Amino acid sequence: MQQIAVIFDMDGVIVHTNPYHSLAFRKLFTAYELNPSEEEFELHMYGKHNSYIFSHFLNRKIGREELVELENEKEALFREIYATEIDPIPNFLPFLTSLKEAGIPTGIATSAPRANLDLIATKLDLFRLMDSVLASEDIHLHKPHPEVYLKSAENLGIPPENCLVFEDSFSGITAGLNAGMKVVGVLSSHKKEDLPVCQAYINDYTDIDAKWVKELMIEN
Repeated sequence: MQQIAVIFDMDGVIVHTNPYHSLAFRKLFTAYELNPSEEEFELHMYGKHNSYIFSHFLNRKIGREELVELENEKEALFREIYATEIDPIPNFLPFLTSLKEAGIPTGIATSAPRANLDLIATKLDLFRLMDSVLASEDIHLHKPHPEVYLKSAENLGIPPENCLVFEDSFSGITAGLNAGMKVVGVLSSHKKEDLPVCQAYINDYTDIDAKWVKELMIEN
């Protein structure tokens, strides 16, 4: 079997951050007298880039300078709220350890800011276990464009078709598929029927290991 690699999104895949992003957005949106419903957040926030989120909820085009200010304010609120709540999705760390013990290269490919990645990866001691780490500052085109996954594959030295992506959002899964990779849908934020067709779906990492990954790559 050829060498394979596993690439993880972060939000909703390594950690379940969506409720805390919602809190940060709600706190910020109160200044604009907005009170989005959870359904609106699910449709227009989870897995979306900040430029889309702010344009949608503020109902106007957001200029670059204003977007940077809004992003910085919102992400700072998120880090403040989430700093004491960081907790991986069940069995993620044992699963990651099994991949490393099997000699499988791994990476993180997130659209989140580097500061968010640093907060979470440092707390969970992930940097020593990852062979490629990319955040929003490292790419020009955001998901569903495949750039972040293609760049990850290049960093790992593994052909895209031999990479397995773990993603939780429609745009993220689409990015992985657009990169020519196989994708596992993590059902932390969305139902299976609301996501593109993946090679497999999981609720968490409880029942999978490196052997499961190798078998999935062979079967598909």
